[in-house]
Amino acid sequence: MIRATNTPSGANVPVRKASVSAKDVAARAGVSRAAVSRTFTPGASVSEETRSKVIAAAEALGYQVNHLARGLISQKTGIVAVVGADLATPYRSELLRALTERLQAVGRVAILINTDRSDRSVDMALQQAIRYRAEAAIVLSGMPDKSISDLCHRNGLRLVLINRDDAHSRSIQIRLNDADAARLALTSFLRAGCRTLAVATSNAGTPSLVAREEGFLAEAHRRGLSVTCERFGPTGYESGLALGERLLVLPDRPDAIFCTTDLIACGVMDAARHRFSLSIPDDLSVIGFDDIPQSSWDSYQLTTFRQPIGEIASSAVDWLAEDEGDGETRVIRLAAPMSWRKSVRGSNAR
Repeated sequence: MIRATNTPSGANVPVRKASVSAKDVAARAGVSRAAVSRTFTPGASVSEETRSKVIAAAEALGYQVNHLARGLISQKTGIVAVVGADLATPYRSELLRALTERLQAVGRVAILINTDRSDRSVDMALQQAIRYRAEAAIVLSGMPDKSISDLCHRNGLRLVLINRDDAHSRSIQIRLNDADAARLALTSFLRAGCRTLAVATSNAGTPSLVAREEGFLAEAHRRGLSVTCERFGPTGYESGLALGERLLVLPDRPDAIFCTTDLIACGVMDAARHRFSLSIPDDLSVIGFDDIPQSSWDSYQLTTFRQPIGEIASSAVDWLAEDEGDGETRVIRLAAPMSWRKSVRGSNAR
């Protein structure tokens, strides 16, 4: 509720009424302030008569417990900062949905801090999380500097690092078996009769993208095969278009391209079909990574590797619910199952 008051100059200035307090509830219920506190404290001792009076008064007044104030007193705010860049991409938005749903289900409050991909940006975000007395931070992009992770440790901030590879105390790393998936991609191309192989990736250089690229190249080297690797721009559809144009004008044109993300794969496929009039999968086989919703669209029907988003979110939140342990870094590796569709030769026979 807002009312107006006169300032010395005569101007009317709106004044916001203070929110309903525990003192207001106590007065209406005819009980002590402490009785109100005990009523809303799980496990606290309070008679059923007193509880009924307090609940009735709270409902009549529209009272809500101030969990932030209570958390600041107990040093457990329930706030978890989610730090990430490229939040509008299909994979990242799905991961955010799963993380926030899981956090809310266990009574945690997520605050979202949008960053760029730089480590400096992540450092600033973590300092902001500390100022807001967050209990933990889930880091999706960049890596905190060692001094910042030490600052987090001193302030009781636990770190969840998703698809990152640097070790920090009081943290958990959740990684995928990216290299294993890439080796399977190469094997799948060979089984489909493809022999001129290429990798399309961005210049982002994140641990997951690098692991996918290196896994594919290592398996090719083990088999005595050569691979053309092309890197360009940020991790997105437009980069895929450019990568497709670069690879498909080569004298020894690839008949199979492993793309380190689905967005890149969609760009490569569109370049192949619309700019070179190639047929997929007859002229070119393509495998992506992430299994974003667009990969199953009729326009793409992309064979790809599925990000286990539900398992990632559960692993992160379950760890936050545990005791803090010995402060060592924990590493969880999850599999990325293959989703077979129609972008590889012979897929219809599967």
